[in-house]
Amino acid sequence: MSQHPSYKSSSSSAVKRNVLKRFERVELLKKRGEWKDGDRVTGLKKTKPAE
Repeated sequence: MSQHPSYKSSSSSAVKRNVLKRFERVELLKKRGEWKDGDRVTGLKKTKPAE
């Protein structure tokens, strides 16, 4: 039996993601200067992925 195309290997995972993980959002906010040490990690501002 063949494998369904949706279960193929993650070679297509290089596609740009539109959702960032929390640590990625914090790093992005640090780069933009919108993050101070001691800020809470919950309730972060909405951010778009860096291009």
